[in-house]
Parts: sequence; C-alpha cells; structure tokens
Amino acid sequence: MRSHLLNDTTAEQYRRSVTEGVERVAAKIAATDRPFTGVSVDALAPRIDEIDLDQPLHDTTAVLDELEEVYLRDAIYFHHPRYLAHLNCPVVIPAVLGEAVLSAVNSSLDTWDQSAGGTLIERKLIDWTTARIGLGENADGVFTSGGTQSNLQALLLAREEAKTEDLAKLRVFASEVSHFSVKKSAKLLGLGQDAVVSIPVDHDKRMQTVALARELERCAQDGLVPMAVVATAGTTDFGSIDPLPEIAELAAQYGTWMHVDAAYGCGLLASLKHRDRIAGIERADSVTVDYHKSFFQPVSSSAVLVRDAATLRHATYHAEYLNPRRMVQERIPNQVDKSLQTTRRFDALKLWMTLRTMGADGIGQLFDEVCELAREGWRLLAADPRFDVVVEPSLSTLVFRYIPANVTDPAEIDRANLYARKALFASGDAIVAGTKVGGRHYLKFTLLNPETQASDIAAVLDLIAGHAEQYLGESLDRAS
Repeated sequence: MRSHLLNDTTAEQYRRSVTEGVERVAAKIAATDRPFTGVSVDALAPRIDEIDLDQPLHDTTAVLDELEEVYLRDAIYFHHPRYLAHLNCPVVIPAVLGEAVLSAVNSSLDTWDQSAGGTLIERKLIDWTTARIGLGENADGVFTSGGTQSNLQALLLAREEAKTEDLAKLRVFASEVSHFSVKKSAKLLGLGQDAVVSIPVDHDKRMQTVALARELERCAQDGLVPMAVVATAGTTDFGSIDPLPEIAELAAQYGTWMHVDAAYGCGLLASLKHRDRIAGIERADSVTVDYHKSFFQPVSSSAVLVRDAATLRHATYHAEYLNPRRMVQERIPNQVDKSLQTTRRFDALKLWMTLRTMGADGIGQLFDEVCELAREGWRLLAADPRFDVVVEPSLSTLVFRYIPANVTDPAEIDRANLYARKALFASGDAIVAGTKVGGRHYLKFTLLNPETQASDIAAVLDLIAGHAEQYLGESLDRAS
C-alpha cells in the first residue's frame, strides 16, 4: 500500500492520477448545461448506501467512474449562470491551482516548523487585508474556517475585553437580520439567553441607530455591560449594510467593542466603484471577511481581523510540544497563538495565488459586475407586476415574492412561492433560495456569478411564475 503515498518515488503516479481527475472535472464543467440534475434524496441515497467501503476498487479510473455516478453527475454547480441561490461563488482558476498545491504539500499553519513560508504568506495577506480595511498599524488577524468561526472568535475577544466575571450581565447588540452565528456564538460563549439584544431595522433592512442608542442607554441604566455591537456589512438575506459610521460613534460613546460582520460585503474592499458603501468599517475593533463569498475563492478561505493585535492573546494557549512560551521571546511566528484551531490548512495560498495572478482590481471588477447585475435585476422586478421586490440592493441580493393577479389569500400565495422554488429545484433548470419577510415566504436571488446575465434573471422569473401558476391552477381544480 506504500505505492499510494505521495513521495519522491510516486511523483509520476501522482501526476497521472491528478491529471485524470482534473480532466474528468474539466469535461464535466464544460458539458454542464444546468446547475443541477434535479436528482432526489430517495434516488441518490441508495446508490451511495450500496457501496461497501471495506471493498476498495484498487484502481483510480474505476474510482473516478464511481465518483461520476455518486457525485459529479448530480453535484450542484455554482459556476452555472442560473445558480442564483446562496452565498456560493464561482471560483477563479488561480485559487483552484492554489488548492491543488496546498493539498499536495499539506502544510499545517499552526506552527512555523510545520509551514515556514506558509506562515509568512498568511501574515502578509492579513496585513494586506487590514490595510484595505484601514485598521491601523497595530492590526492583526488570522485565517479561519468561515464567517461563523470568525464571529465566534471576535465575540470571544469582546467578552474578555469587557472585563467582567459576571457573564449574565453581558449584552451583545445586533440587528434583527444579522447572521444566526451571533446568537450561536453567545450560547457557545456561556452568555445568558437574553444576551443578544435584537435591534430593529429600517425599510432598507439596516440597523436603526436610534433604537440601538435607546437599547445601549437602557443597558447602562440597568447596570448591565454592553459587551459588543455587531454591525453587518452585507446581511445574508438582503445584502444590506448597516450605518457603520453612526454605529461606530455609539460604540465609542458607550465603550463597547464594535464588530463588523463583513463576510459578504468584504468584496467592496477590492471594489473599483463602491468602496464608499462600507465607510466606517475602519473604526471597527474586529472584522469578519469571507474571501470564499466575495473574492471568488474555493471554500474555505476566511479571516478575522482585529484593530489591536494584543487582543488576540485571549485565544493563546501554550503547549511544550507545539508552541512553548520561549518561542515568543525567540520571535518564532506561530499562528496557533492567534487561532481557535490547531491543525489548520494553508487556505491563504489560494488568495495569494489569486492576487499574484489577477490583482485586487481584477477581483474588484468581478464583484462590481455582480452588484450592477443586481441593480438590473431589481429594475426588472420593480417593473414586473407579477412580483413584489423587498428592497433595492446594496450588494448583489434580491428578495422578492410572486404575487398572482387573482389570489389574495397570503397563505395561498406563500404555498405558491414555496411550490415554485421546490419545483424549480426539482427541474434542475435553476436554483433560487428562500427566506421569510414579515412572516411570509419570499424567494431570493444571490447573484455572485459575473457570467449571469439579465436575460438569465428574466428567464428564471418566467419559470418561477409558471410553476406558481401551475400550483394555483391545480389548487383551484382541487378546491372545485
């Protein structure tokens, strides 16, 4: 079995195997004419269940043939222009190349003696990102597995900086449309059920700063401790951007940690046209960025950044076998000193390869294109009497609802929209997401593919309307 280990004697086998795999994937991507086959769980699960993992095939070609049947054939392909659902982006080729390199070399980014140059590349990218944000000379950060981990670590630092032993007194303020990971993080950090104070949003789904000021004042009057204000630069449902300068003023006034969840909106850091939409982010104490959302990187590629590098000490633990304290005096750079993770992939390499090949302007141009596409989509929806669109986009998300001409029952309209989404998914012709607004069911386009055109949006809207009308027609037949 040693013949399967990657080393100097198997380098040629490695080249052949990876080349064969790449050719399979390239052929599949080239031939994909819709984002999904529409396969059901009931149809796919038996194929996988019948595979005996204790009976290997002993042949790469046979394994790839099997993989075609159980995965590649029915995978969700984000590169297709009619994948319009979640915050999944098509990936750029330099990053995919980086993925291949980092997987083969398999550096672990916890300590210098496991990564060497990888450590320095990650640190360089952290410095580049903090400079783009404007956090100042004392800023630092570390790559993470994603926005949820970044938000957790940021709130951990905020909890420790709040300097109180009575966790029941701590309060976190976030908008009612902030990411669920804020509440999840509060629970994981041992805070009370009432720790997260939900702040209402305005018509554009942005945090109401008047309401935030009122809640911060109430917190102070009640003898509670305002641990953190979480502002969102690109909410998951609406792409809305909270008023960052006003929130920064209030955070400073009440001595509260300001965290900006820019997992989605971080693409504006490279934007050639719309960087001003996140003005005020430079005043944050911590920032979450997801390169695998807005920088067209493969999952995972994310980071948490902080204004004051010293605050990262709250995540530092020393082990004699790994990162003994003496290494700090010896100025040996161990990234595990900053991270919630120990063993960690060299995900930073993907962004490095991208910047060194395309440059930041190349990324920014792609993100600007999807923002403009969203504005075109909004104009289409606003002019179409079949649909109600919720807010004008700040980034690249559109939330809307099919409204039939002759049906007024909100529950029936809900069912029609739910049916349309499900039927569209089952057809494989396009994939859209869904959410709730005011207790009612809505549909959602998350536009992160520059290859998507306004004509694709128009075609998918027609498909949605067709499915919804079919449901309503069948419902009327059943009622009669």
